Amino acid sequence: MTDKMSAGQKAYEAKRAAKKGQSLDKHLAEKAKQAAPPAPKAPKKPGLLSRLLDRAHQPLKPPPKK
Repeated sequence: MTDKMSAGQKAYEAKRAAKKGQSLDKHLAEKAKQAAPPAPKAPKKPGLLSRLLDRAHQPLKPPPKK
């Protein structure tokens, strides 16, 4: 990861790593881990009004036979 960084970027990240008391490599690995996108959340259950509207758009069921 440090191959793609300029000298100024390396110096900046080295300074930040020193503040945390870590090596530059460990700091960059931790930073890359935090930048990973979070896992997707489960879809939210539709609300009451949404469920009622969906049900209202369904065709009527025939009445039960006797």
